[in-house]
Amino acid sequence: MSFIINRKKDTAHEMGKKLDMNNIPKHVAIIMDGNGRWAKKRGFIRTLGHRAGMEAVKRVVRASCEIGIKYLTLYAFSTENWKRPAEEVNGLMDLLIEYLGREINELNENDVKLNFIGDLSKIPEKCKIKIKESEEITKNNKGLTLNIALNYGGRNEIVNAVKKIGKSLLDGKIKLNDIDEQIIADNLYTAGQPDPDLIIRPSGELRISNFMLWQSAYSELWFSDILWPDFDKNHLLEAIIDYQKRNRRFGGI
Repeated sequence: MSFIINRKKDTAHEMGKKLDMNNIPKHVAIIMDGNGRWAKKRGFIRTLGHRAGMEAVKRVVRASCEIGIKYLTLYAFSTENWKRPAEEVNGLMDLLIEYLGREINELNENDVKLNFIGDLSKIPEKCKIKIKESEEITKNNKGLTLNIALNYGGRNEIVNAVKKIGKSLLDGKIKLNDIDEQIIADNLYTAGQPDPDLIIRPSGELRISNFMLWQSAYSELWFSDILWPDFDKNHLLEAIIDYQKRNRRFGGI
């Protein structure tokens, strides 16, 4: 089920009263889209749109902690994003370092565990250092697990999983008939985590863009025309309230 949301918003307080705290999705994933268009509408360079998008990240992480979401996955940089101009790519990497440096204390104080998923081998060394440092600082936290998908692609993730399973097969660690859905899930970047209950995409686009292809088999989809830098707690609550109205049958009746 998917549709565009574009209606008058209630206040966050009013939305909060409608929220069923007994039916909060365990895992929410968000395709953060619309930074460039947000900047263009205002006559800004694209980098300023990405910077505004980082403020939306802060709002959504705080809101997720407040309402008890256990896993939040943010699609930050795809395997296809390397096609963008080098100046923009470098700016995004610098913004990541800035965000981690500025926000790590608050994340740690709020019991948030940082976890980066994707092919990090191609990420600049200065980013790898900051990523490792941030994951180390928060590794023992038990609250929200914040997955940041960096140089991530769903197809690439599945290819990597197949390679790992193939190696285990060749090494005699598993047999051909051992391979099942659980084996595949155990070799994805999100091994040990529940699949996303809800996938949110702002910006008006109606596709998942190579994001969590395996994990999204039964995810509920929620699309909005709001651009990511304008996304806030109210929009997150609206998406979750809509999710709570749906009947998740998982192929049953």
